[in-house]
Amino acid sequence: MGSKGMSSRTIQTHYPATGKVVASYEIYSKEKVSRTAKKASAAFESRWSRLSIGDREDCLKRLARVLRSGSDEYARTITTEMGKPITQAKAEVEKCAWTAEVYSEKAERWMEDEIVATDAKVSRVTLEPLGVILSIMPWNFPFWQVLRFAIPTLVAGNTTILRHSNVCPGSALKIEEAFQLAEFPDGVFSAVITDHKTVLELIESAHVSGVSLTGSTQTGKEIGGHAARNLKKVALELGGSDPFIVLGDADVKRAAKAGAGARLQNSGQSCSCAKRFIVSRTVADEFMESFVKEFGMKRIGDPLDMRTEIGPLVGMKAVKRVAGQVRDATAQGATVETGGRPRSPGAFYEPTVLGKAAPGMKVMTEEVFGPVAPVSTVRNEGEAIRVANDSEFGLGASIWTSDVERAKRLAREVQGGVVFINEATKSDPRMPFGGVKSSGIGRELSRYGLMEFANIKSVNVY
Repeated sequence: MGSKGMSSRTIQTHYPATGKVVASYEIYSKEKVSRTAKKASAAFESRWSRLSIGDREDCLKRLARVLRSGSDEYARTITTEMGKPITQAKAEVEKCAWTAEVYSEKAERWMEDEIVATDAKVSRVTLEPLGVILSIMPWNFPFWQVLRFAIPTLVAGNTTILRHSNVCPGSALKIEEAFQLAEFPDGVFSAVITDHKTVLELIESAHVSGVSLTGSTQTGKEIGGHAARNLKKVALELGGSDPFIVLGDADVKRAAKAGAGARLQNSGQSCSCAKRFIVSRTVADEFMESFVKEFGMKRIGDPLDMRTEIGPLVGMKAVKRVAGQVRDATAQGATVETGGRPRSPGAFYEPTVLGKAAPGMKVMTEEVFGPVAPVSTVRNEGEAIRVANDSEFGLGASIWTSDVERAKRLAREVQGGVVFINEATKSDPRMPFGGVKSSGIGRELSRYGLMEFANIKSVNVY
């Protein structure tokens, strides 16, 4: 399921709930990809970078309207390609539209020149676009991952080429169409359907000035290394194994409800959703009871059904990987409190809670891309932070306690790029998003997302 090759130049997409073929797509020739890169470069040089920020903001306003007017169609494309429940797919499109509006209102202020006091008559720091930025994006949020990168990058004056996952080429083409309907100049946003070799050649191209990738840590190392060898600016948003810390003075029922919602978002296929539940032993039984109850209330089924809350995983390979991680945990002493099995037909895996999770289990050391929640207990806040930081990842974290000052102090000790107190981790276009350690390099969203692919230029007048 997901996408499979029909031939060396064709791919098929499959509906994960049934395995049936959705569509087939031709892989673009190298010549077509090269023409796309040249067009993007020409659009940057001749027009887009020369427009005022206000004009680019107007384009974003139109994009928001297009996304909302086409949300039903876009959501159905998302769901049939990768299995996300249709209500979540519609919410994803809405978030993209909202983000376009946020930048249409704030980009000009965020990009204002900074005046610095020096011995010159005037010293000014200004942000200028770099050129064509290649984005390499994953399947799990087919619209959001693309647009949370593209919106700040484009309003900063760059143009972009999207190489989407071959699980969701239909989504890539729908996004390209949305930019066309929003009357962006030709070549400002383009999508290409390519093989891996052509992606590397695009990075090497003189027409490409930077690369943004969202994906696995291993893919990030490969793409980041290739970009570095070609002296291209790179931003990497990679894997996560986000700790969800529940201290003894937390609102336990609220934490359990939020934790279940976070872990089961997108059927557990999110880099930044809660993945490791670290609970004070004084409230562990109460939390587990509420947590298991919340998991049991979720409706699993056909993702095109508006009542469905949990759909299939992206494909059978994903199911096998999650099942293997659960088997590894139970072999080392973890207990299955609910779920724990694949469900057929389709690429479904039951919402699963594991008790007695311990260091060394794959569910604690690897990123689990499925609806599985390992719960471990700790004696105090110091142990909670040690367990939270005992990971190669450092993306998001969530801390639950009634003592906000205590939480603020602990937030500084957690190794991550995003920390939420008494709320589940999420991205917001007004705040920077990204990780540390094996979770990535650089930031998306907010003013910092604008700056990722900008020349931060010093201008001094004497």
